[in-house]
Amino acid sequence: MQKLIFDLREKLKKVVERNKADALLFSGGLDTSILAAVCPEIIGINVSLEKYSSDIEYAKIIEKFLGMKVYYCKIEIEEAIEAIPEVIKILKTFDPAIPNDIVVYFGLKFVKEIGLKSIITGDGADELFAGYSYMEDIENLDDYIKKIVCSMSFSSNNLGKFFGVKIIQPYCDKKIIDFAQNIPKELKIRNENSKTYGKWILRKAFEDLLPKRVIWQDKRPLEYGSGMTKLREIISSKISDKEFEEKKKSYPVKFLNKEHLYYYEIYKDVVGEIPKPKINEKECPFCGGGMKNSSFHCKICGGVLN
Repeated sequence: MQKLIFDLREKLKKVVERNKADALLFSGGLDTSILAAVCPEIIGINVSLEKYSSDIEYAKIIEKFLGMKVYYCKIEIEEAIEAIPEVIKILKTFDPAIPNDIVVYFGLKFVKEIGLKSIITGDGADELFAGYSYMEDIENLDDYIKKIVCSMSFSSNNLGKFFGVKIIQPYCDKKIIDFAQNIPKELKIRNENSKTYGKWILRKAFEDLLPKRVIWQDKRPLEYGSGMTKLREIISSKISDKEFEEKKKSYPVKFLNKEHLYYYEIYKDVVGEIPKPKINEKECPFCGGGMKNSSFHCKICGGVLN
C-alpha cells in the first residue's frame, strides 16, 4: 500500500510539472488544494456567489499555508442569472448541473480578462478516485469507474474553447487514469478516524503537504462550495406550481423540477430544438436527444440511465 501511495504522489507531481499553466481554478476543496500544493507558485482563481460560499474559508487556509496568490471573484446573483443563457448556448445543454458550469464560466472569463492563457482544473479526481458518496454503494466499483472513463467529459473544455483559454486537467492525464484504475476500491473508499472517506488514497498521498483540516474535509460539490446552489432556490421561485404542471404536459421532456424547466426554455430559445439521435447513437429516454451508445448520462438534458 505504501508503494501505491508513493507512486500516486510522484506520478501526479510529474504530470503537473510537465503541464505548466498560468492559473489554477481553485476552490479550496481537496482536489485543487492538492494541485496547489504541487505548484504553490501558481495563481489561484476562486469563484463564489456573493456571501454564500463555504469554499473561501478553505481557500484562505491554503493561500496562507502555501503563500500562494489567489484572486477572489465574487459574483452577484443577478450577474450569475444573466450569464445562464450564454452558458447554455456555449454548452448546448439544459443539464441541472448548470450552477457548476457557471462557476467555471466566470473563472475562465476572469482569466481571459487579466490576460492569462491557460488554467488547471481538478476535473476527474472524483470520478477516478471515488469522491462521490453514491459510489460507496456500488458493488463492482472498479468496473463502474472503467465505464465512466470511457464517456468522461467536462464542461470546462468547451468553456475553455469559447474563451480561448487552454484547459489542463492533471487528473485526466492518461498516466493517472491508467494508474487510478488499478487501485482497488478499498483504497479509494476507506475508514479513517471512525469516518468513511472517498478519495482516501489521494488524501494519504498528500497528507504531509497540506493542513489536516484541508486533507480530511468533506466532499462539497462545486456549486455548494461556491454558493451557486443558492441559484436553484431563486430560479425555482420564478415558476409557479400551476405553470410547472401545465408546461410539463406541453413539452417533450421529463423534467426533474422547476429549475430544469427554466433551463430548458432558455435552451429552446438560444439553441433550438433537441437534436434527434444520429446513426450509432441511442435515444435519451428523458428528452429524446441523441446519446453515445457507451454513455449513461445525457449531455443535453442531464438525464442519467440506471
